[in-house]
Amino acid sequence: MKERIKKLLEDALPLVDFDSNFLFRELDSLGITTILMTLSEEFNIKLEAKDATPKNLKSLDSLVALVESKLSK
Repeated sequence: MKERIKKLLEDALPLVDFDSNFLFRELDSLGITTILMTLSEEFNIKLEAKDATPKNLKSLDSLVALVESKLSK
């Protein structure tokens, strides 16, 4: 799942380093919105503004954990 998410997000935001452990610092509001919309559509989950926390957007691993937690609900 991690590679699938990475590929999706790299296609949507090619200038962002998704290998960074400080991903949140690299994102502006449009980048955050793009990530939430891309993951919502791809995995048919509901991601909202309240999910856009520094903890959830810290790294690719934290994004994977967010998606997995939404899928398990």
